[in-house]
Amino acid sequence: MYAKWRGALLGLAARRHGEVFTLHLVPPYAENLVVFSRPEHIREIFAGDPADLHAGEGNRLLVHIMGEHSVLLTDEVEHARARRLLMPAFSGSSLRSYRGMVEAIAKTHIDRWANGSTIHTLDRMNELTLDVILQVVFGLTDERRREELAPRLRRIVNINPLVFFGWRYPRLQRYGVWKRFRDNQAAIDALLYREIAQRRAHPDLDQRADVLSRLLAVGAGENPSDTPLSDAEMRDQLVTLLLAGHETTASALAWTCHELAAAPDIQVTARRAAHAGDDKYLEAVLKEAMRRRPVIAATGRKLTRDMTIGGLDLPRGTVVSTSILLAHARPDSYPDVARFRPDRFLDGSVVPNTWLPFGGGVRRCLGAGFSLMEGTVVLREILTRYRLSLPAGESTERDRIRNITHVPAHGARIIVTANDSHLS
Repeated sequence: MYAKWRGALLGLAARRHGEVFTLHLVPPYAENLVVFSRPEHIREIFAGDPADLHAGEGNRLLVHIMGEHSVLLTDEVEHARARRLLMPAFSGSSLRSYRGMVEAIAKTHIDRWANGSTIHTLDRMNELTLDVILQVVFGLTDERRREELAPRLRRIVNINPLVFFGWRYPRLQRYGVWKRFRDNQAAIDALLYREIAQRRAHPDLDQRADVLSRLLAVGAGENPSDTPLSDAEMRDQLVTLLLAGHETTASALAWTCHELAAAPDIQVTARRAAHAGDDKYLEAVLKEAMRRRPVIAATGRKLTRDMTIGGLDLPRGTVVSTSILLAHARPDSYPDVARFRPDRFLDGSVVPNTWLPFGGGVRRCLGAGFSLMEGTVVLREILTRYRLSLPAGESTERDRIRNITHVPAHGARIIVTANDSHLS
């Protein structure tokens, strides 16, 4: 029930039991999950000692996909080292160098849209963001090599929930869906290791602008323990970047297009901002859509010792959850909470620990800046070309859970009409 209807379940539990409550779930989820949504409680969790609150342990469900070395699955010293080595690839100067590549990819994809057509936005955004991962992150500029890897990556992203049982009962991996998943993963690993080896041997590695090349060019840092990433570590970080940055960004963009199509007045302002190059407003539009339509439900930390959080004494082994779904729907944090109002992200009314799409504290998503840059670039490309409207009878769009993300149930369909010169 939690896996399929967590939004409704969390809302019901909050109304019945108050702002802090416990859920008892079956493995692979936490058996004792304490849910928090108040900003002061979230601040307390995010500011806690990483040795006391293990986020990696809370994500262990994904180890069979991402790998043991994933920055999302490690804790303490190992996590800190991986994060230090990954950070230069996502610095401000790095993001600026990626922007031109993202712009070219967005233009290529949106050039295929036909005036007056109905667009299944989630599918289109999944195609676009996967292309960004392949070219900007993996550095695959050769179309043949992208076509070889792309279908296999789609399969690992669109994982069948039955696969989870294969990780708990290894004998299943010899049969059916479980064997197909294992074989696909082995093929992906072979392709990634081949790419890593070829890239390491590239004579002009330091001249390449993609994320993989930047990571391979990183030597040992100032910390003596910061040895460069091994091939196995590099593989795990690449798969992590795929899973963390592909469908999440695609879903956020699909929801944003739907919200703009449903709010013509906001859309006019956004189109003017796109023509004027006002990325701050476009980013505010994206952030407000991510607030109203959270793609990820929560972040979690597993307690390594008995602790007091939010005035509650919690035993070791408890998983504390910062609920993004509940935090984004708090009227005390967001006045006029049901309204789509991007200006709230420009007028200073959004305070820390209330907007949580990228988590927080030392575990805040390394790719947050990349995701917002990518989303802003794509929105500008769409809005300078098209007006967006909803098909008849589709004024609302509910969500459904695919893998661990909340996506538009019907794909966020919109009609795209070429802009006129009056921006009306």
